[in-house]
Amino acid sequence: MPEGGPDGGDGGRGGNVVFRGSHDTDSLISLYFAPHLFAGDGVDGRGQKMYGRRGKDVWVSVPCGTMVFEVETGRQLADIVEHGQEVVIAAGGKGGLGNVHFKTSTHQVPTEHTPGEPGEEFRLRLELKIIADAGLLGFPNAGKSSLLACVSEARPKIASYPFTTLNPIVGTIQYPDFAQLRIADVPGIIEGASSGVGLGIAFLKHIARSKLLVYVIDMAGVDNREPWQDYLKLRREVEQHDPSLLERPSLVLANKMDEEPAPANLKRFIKETGTEALPVSALDPDHPGIEIFKQRLREILQPAPKGSWTPPPALSATQASAATDGEIISETALQAAPFLDLERRRKR
Repeated sequence: MPEGGPDGGDGGRGGNVVFRGSHDTDSLISLYFAPHLFAGDGVDGRGQKMYGRRGKDVWVSVPCGTMVFEVETGRQLADIVEHGQEVVIAAGGKGGLGNVHFKTSTHQVPTEHTPGEPGEEFRLRLELKIIADAGLLGFPNAGKSSLLACVSEARPKIASYPFTTLNPIVGTIQYPDFAQLRIADVPGIIEGASSGVGLGIAFLKHIARSKLLVYVIDMAGVDNREPWQDYLKLRREVEQHDPSLLERPSLVLANKMDEEPAPANLKRFIKETGTEALPVSALDPDHPGIEIFKQRLREILQPAPKGSWTPPPALSATQASAATDGEIISETALQAAPFLDLERRRKR
């Protein structure tokens, strides 16, 4: 604008790509089929000092437990573990400056401006580690899916052949006071899983976030297996995958106790391993071991009842003194405060 001064506004900032954790999303399948994510471009600035509109953000819901890595460097960009947690994965570029910023007393008709910056661009690898309070571990056909269906409302596929469960499934145990526990059925682990045999590592990683490990042992040995050897092999695979997992609390369930020769095998199991096991029958919801199992889970994990309130910790003498430092308002002055004069407010 000759003789009129500069009036070019700034360009708008580009949109962001944001990942948000969600309990309502249980897989990454939507990203597998639509892997390209583009946020909106910022709008150009215009005359009369009109600033450009910001680009539209792209919000992507991912399951809680999603880890985000950059492919080229292997750098971890995010670990989304909580519902509602938001992480800006790729930030939009800053908008350019309009010529209005370059005006001076001796340079009143500037034509200078700056270009907008490009937004961030990544190739990402997403890895899901299911978040559950307890993880069920066992060899194929040990009855993990039946147990999950027995103690929760989850309905996994159940059949009498190995590897019926192909993907981890999470169920929720709800107690009478509405306290809840999430329990994950990890697909059957085989010997050598920790070194990559089968899909072992893909399955074992899902117990990484479990607070409690539950070993489900086929005590009847229906596949001609020895229960005590199954338990020792499972412990060995877990240790080779991540030794720190053995330090976590664990429970051992002696499943299929309604079949022979489970009672005799249980006695030998205790003798061979030196480990007590809780007898259960996943096909019988009324089996006394099922209720004991649920109570043991609650005792170890201690979920809070819904709607419960935990009082804040009491202040120490030093903290209480620090909290009352400064001017103390007398009771008389407080009674005379206008905002506490309810009668005066009613008259208004």
